[in-house]
Amino acid sequence: MAVWSPWSLLLWEALLPMVIASAQVQGQVGGSALLVADHPPGFQVREAIWRSLWPSEELLATFFRGSPETLYRSRFLGRAQLHSNLSLELRPLESGDSGNFSVLLVDKQGRARTQTLQLKVYDAVPRPVVKVFIAVSGDAQPPKTCQVFLSCWAPNISDITYSWRREGTVDLGMEPAGLFTDGQVLSVSLGPGDKGVAYSCIVSNPVSWDLATVTPWESCHRQAAPGRASYKDVLLVVVPVLLLLILAGLSAWHWGPWSGKKKKDVCANEVDQETESPLV
Repeated sequence: MAVWSPWSLLLWEALLPMVIASAQVQGQVGGSALLVADHPPGFQVREAIWRSLWPSEELLATFFRGSPETLYRSRFLGRAQLHSNLSLELRPLESGDSGNFSVLLVDKQGRARTQTLQLKVYDAVPRPVVKVFIAVSGDAQPPKTCQVFLSCWAPNISDITYSWRREGTVDLGMEPAGLFTDGQVLSVSLGPGDKGVAYSCIVSNPVSWDLATVTPWESCHRQAAPGRASYKDVLLVVVPVLLLLILAGLSAWHWGPWSGKKKKDVCANEVDQETESPLV
């Protein structure tokens, strides 16, 4: 049986009878990803070729005549390792490594098998930032209660999921009715019995997660302290001022043209009177 060269295998790949399989692989920036060369039992691999298909087509690694080779001029040069089971490990991963890959396997009977893999590289999730906003204070709530909104945010991360947990309880999730903007905002009502209750915002993507914890009753206490204005107090000042400004603008727009016209008419009447007066 003749032994193929890498270039002849690539040239005749479309003509070889083959089985095609696909898989997805996830990795984290700075970590590693293992692209597994999967084949059924009894498929004795004789040659193998690993390639990057997208965003650019590059030769990454080969296995011929019992010898592995990874020193090809690709963006993975120095970061690719071909294991004895012909799986390809890439490390350390970079944010631009996401893409499609393929491995062509040929067994001792000349049968070919192609497997395509999609690699998705994610950034590690940073610790989120949680802010506490007091919704209303005073007569609009039951006595000694505090309605708060907890806002959670993680910067510059894609494919991120937000969830909330009330610490010290078995329940790991919150009621959907209290969640807004895809889980980034949680609305809770607190009473004196919730002084030590903490809430955690958990941010995650397919490869990592992190959390931040706050005790919102502390913000309720600070908000009620002398000299600190609540949202209700601010609105009582801001809304009337805005209304006065709007009314003043409407008044100027409405009376401006008419006052100018009235002045012009008065001047015209004075000219007419001077014209019609008899000469002495």
